[in-house]
Amino acid sequence: MDTSRINGRLLRQMMVAGAERLAAQKDYVDSLNVFPVPDGDTGTNMSLTALAAAREVEKLDTDTATVADVAKAASNGALRGARGNSGVILSQLFRGFAKGLDGCADAGVDELARALAKATETAYKAVMKPKEGTILTVAREIGEKALEVSFETEDLTKAVEAVLAHGYDTLNKTPEMLPVLKQAGVVDAGGQGLLTLLEGAVAAADESYVPRVAVDAAPTKLDADFSVLNTFSHEDITFGYCTEFFVIMEAANDEAEEELKAYLSDIGDSIVVVTDDNFIKIHVHTDNPGMALEKALTFGALDGLKIENMRLQHAEATAKAQAAPAAPVYHADENSSFTPIEKTTGFVVVSVGDGFKAVFEGLGADVVIEGGQTMNPSTEDILAAVAKVPAENVIILPNNKNIVLAAQQATYLSEKKIFVVPTKSIPQGISALLAFMPMAGAEENAAAMEEAAGLVRTGQITYAVRDTVIDDKEIKEGDFLCMVDGRIELVCQSLQTGAKALLERMMANGGEVATIFYGAEVDEADAQALGDEVGAKFPDCEMDVQCGAQPLYFYIFSVE
Repeated sequence: MDTSRINGRLLRQMMVAGAERLAAQKDYVDSLNVFPVPDGDTGTNMSLTALAAAREVEKLDTDTATVADVAKAASNGALRGARGNSGVILSQLFRGFAKGLDGCADAGVDELARALAKATETAYKAVMKPKEGTILTVAREIGEKALEVSFETEDLTKAVEAVLAHGYDTLNKTPEMLPVLKQAGVVDAGGQGLLTLLEGAVAAADESYVPRVAVDAAPTKLDADFSVLNTFSHEDITFGYCTEFFVIMEAANDEAEEELKAYLSDIGDSIVVVTDDNFIKIHVHTDNPGMALEKALTFGALDGLKIENMRLQHAEATAKAQAAPAAPVYHADENSSFTPIEKTTGFVVVSVGDGFKAVFEGLGADVVIEGGQTMNPSTEDILAAVAKVPAENVIILPNNKNIVLAAQQATYLSEKKIFVVPTKSIPQGISALLAFMPMAGAEENAAAMEEAAGLVRTGQITYAVRDTVIDDKEIKEGDFLCMVDGRIELVCQSLQTGAKALLERMMANGGEVATIFYGAEVDEADAQALGDEVGAKFPDCEMDVQCGAQPLYFYIFSVE
C-alpha cells in the first residue's frame, strides 16, 4: 500500500475484501458463540451486514469516489442490511467511521485514527448497556491505539500492524472480562469478527501483510468446552424474543431515538437504537414484541420486521450439545432453474415446508421464498425473488402479517409493477392463488385474490415455550396452543384431542371446504384419522388432508 495515504479506489477495494474475508470465516466466528440463541449467530449476522455494506460500495465510480464517499456508502448499506445485535453494532462502527472521514478526499494515519475513534464513540452511544469483553471493547482499544500510533508514525503499514496486534491482544483478554467466555474457553465472537473484517481489508491493501488466522485453516467448530451451557437454562433468558425492525418516518425526528430507548428499556434489554436521516433501526430483546411495535408505530411506518424465539432456539441447540448453527438466510433459491416464459403476471410466494412449496408451485407460483414465523425474509430477499419472475407484473403473497410491510417496501424499489396481496397465513395464500383469473389484469386479480383470502379462516396448533396466562387461559410450558386467526382458542395437553376440538369448533361456524395440513412432526396416519373423524361429523363439508411438512406448527387448518 502507499505508506502514507489511501484514496477512494483503495478504500473501496479494502471494504469489499474485508467483507469477503469475514464471509469466508463466518462459521469460525459462529463457533465462538457462548449462548446458542438468534443473536448468537455472530459471524453470520456480521457477515451479512458487511456484505450489505460492500454491495453499496461496489456501486460507486472507482475513478471519482473519495474515501468519504466510500465510507458513507458502506455506512448506508450496513445500517439497512444489519442483522442481529452484532450486525447493528457493526453498522454503527461503519457509521462512525464515515463521520470521521466526512469531507476527506483521501486519508492517512491521522484521518484513519480519528475515524476509528469516532466509530467506537458512535457504537457505544447506540448500545443502552455496553458490556466489557465484547466487540465494543475490542473496537475501543483499536481506536485508542490508532490515536496513540498516529503521534508516532505516518507510515500506514507500520500503524496498521501495531493497531491489529493490539486488537488481538485485547481479544485474548476478553475471557478475563466475561467469565462465561473463560468457562467455555473461547474469546469474544464479535471481537473476532471485527478483527477478521479488518485483516481482510488490510491484506487487500498490503500484499505483505499475513493475517493471523488463515482462511483455509479456520475451523468450522472449536474444541471448546460448552458444558457451561448446561448450567444455563433457556428459562434463564430474561426476555425471550429477539425483535428487530425499522421505523420509517416522514421527516427526521431527533426526539424519537431517545424516547424509544427510554420506553424499550422498560420492557426489554440488549437494546440498540440508531437513527439515520428519516429512519430508525431498532434491536431489542423483550417478552412483548407487540408493545415495542405499537410504540414505534407512533413515530412512523414499520419495515424489516424480524422476531425470533430465543428460548426455543436455546433449548433446541443445547439439546444437541453443540454451539448454535449459523442463522439461516431466507431468500429465493439461487440455484433454482426454470424456463423463462414471458407472461403478463407472475407470483412470488413466502412459505415454509416442502409440502406447502409443492402446493404453491403446483398452483403457478414462480418463486417460493422460504420463510414465515421467526423467519422473516428481508425486502432485499423479496426483490431478488421478484427479479427472477418472467413477467412485468408480479403479485406477492407474504402469507404472514410480519412480512407484509417488507413486501410493500419492495413495490417502491423494483422496476416491475408489484401488487401485494396482504395474506396473513398460508391457507389465505393458497385461496388467493386459486382465485387468480389468467384473462384478467394484474390489478383486478390482486383485488379478487385479496377478497378470496379474506374468506378463509386459519387454524394453527403449536406448543407453549413457557408458563404464562393469556386471555384468562393458564398456559404451562409444553401445552398445545390451538389458535384461530392468531387468537388462542384452546389450551390442551393432547395434540390429537386439541386438533379435533379446534377443527370441530371451526367447522361449527360454517364451511364448505376444509383442509388439514400436517407438519413435519405429525404422522400421516394421525392426520388422516383426524380428517376421517371430523369429516364424518360434517358430511356436507369437503375434507382434504395434505402434507405441509411445516416446522413449529403441528397442524394448520384451512376452512372456507
